[in-house]
Amino acid sequence: MAELTVAAVAANFGRDLDDAFARIAVILDDARARGAGLVVLPEASLGGYLANLDGTGEVNLPPALEVDGPEVRRLAALAGELVVTAGMCEADGAQRYNTAVAITGDGLLGVHRKVHQPLGEGAFYAAGDSFAAFETPIGRLGMMICYDKAFPEAARALAVDGAEIVACMSAWPAARTHSSPDLADDRWTRRFDLFDRARALENQYLWVSANQSGAFGDLRFVASAKVVDAGGDVLATTGTTEGVAYASVDLAGMLGAARGPMFHLRDRRPDAYSLAAV
Repeated sequence: MAELTVAAVAANFGRDLDDAFARIAVILDDARARGAGLVVLPEASLGGYLANLDGTGEVNLPPALEVDGPEVRRLAALAGELVVTAGMCEADGAQRYNTAVAITGDGLLGVHRKVHQPLGEGAFYAAGDSFAAFETPIGRLGMMICYDKAFPEAARALAVDGAEIVACMSAWPAARTHSSPDLADDRWTRRFDLFDRARALENQYLWVSANQSGAFGDLRFVASAKVVDAGGDVLATTGTTEGVAYASVDLAGMLGAARGPMFHLRDRRPDAYSLAAV
């Protein structure tokens, strides 16, 4: 079986779009040289994330971009034959959304607007309202953004819609209180890692998790980009530093092995779940 190589990126992206594109070009060139088919960039990789989440300090919002605008077209030109997912602040009339796009050189494949908003994010972004998978050259892909992965229903919705791969893009910071100077020991790093493994295992698909690294404003990001297989095992990780985690998998073989004897979607009992839980 042909193997699919995927790349999960931990990197720091701020407001400077030209700098972002220069860094993305280097990442994509390396991924292409390694034979990758999918590269997952972090949340807010085009224009950066919020400077803080508690409503204090200077408001310094990222540039609002359109999903059919020149910046996404520029990203598509860099992508070429790669499938690339990236986060951005989307402009839709007067509304702003925390959005992820999936593209190739042929154009836009899919769009996801972040549904779940932590802390003060809702003061700056409108919320999305759905999760949907879509076809790509490397398989049926679903996307979610950061806090979305704390909700099992979000990940399950993508599985029910046939997702074989999920790209989860984050700007996940270290804990604001009782934080550790060593990111590897931080409790929010542990939560980030736990959600990644649990969501992959529960839904038996390939999970590719990207995150911001370094710091922006008041936030210190935990990095920890990783690739998790359908059994919940971490195939590759950057740890708590900037970098790219690469892993190669036989996607069909991995899914078949994980879903054969104990296929969670097949064995569900929706009739036993309350409406509030599904």
